[in-house]
Amino acid sequence: MTYDHRGVDDEDPHVTADHTATGESTDHDSTMSTVDDQFRSLMEGLRTSLPGIQVLFAFLLITPLQSAFSDFTDVERAAFAIAFYSSGVASVLLIAPSVHQRVRAPDSGLTRRSKRHLIWATWLAISGSIVMAVAVSATVYLVSSLVFDSVVAAGAAAGIAALLGWAWFYLPMVTFRHESDVDADHRRSVRRG
Repeated sequence: MTYDHRGVDDEDPHVTADHTATGESTDHDSTMSTVDDQFRSLMEGLRTSLPGIQVLFAFLLITPLQSAFSDFTDVERAAFAIAFYSSGVASVLLIAPSVHQRVRAPDSGLTRRSKRHLIWATWLAISGSIVMAVAVSATVYLVSSLVFDSVVAAGAAAGIAALLGWAWFYLPMVTFRHESDVDADHRRSVRRG
């Protein structure tokens, strides 16, 4: 999803309560409605990502408490550390936009959703997804190294990393980019005609 923030301020000083009280629609109202829709969509997407990273973090949280943890090699401990810390960071980044919603509640007097806020929330979610991919790949390496040898573990981790990169980033950014361009051209032609 592309968020074009050029020329859109967080709050337009020229839009007053009079416009909305009289029922007049403004460009600002339309922009804020779009921002609300996009923010809602982002929050729904995060609701599907959060349980995955939370389960992974919980699994990693109890791993050092297992008796076999003392038998981990230095490489396995490094994989554990990467997986554990990156899953913690991913949790923080992916949860941040929903925390913003609570902090920016109507009682605070702050605009709950703005174009700038949407852009930041999107970047937090993308960053969290990247770090989550690192956590998943490191966990695959760790578990595979305990069951198989390090060569198989490295291959499994590389395979998962490649799959994550393709499914989470390549598809939406490259494969579906052409469709976005076609959709944008269609919308422009409909507006003109």
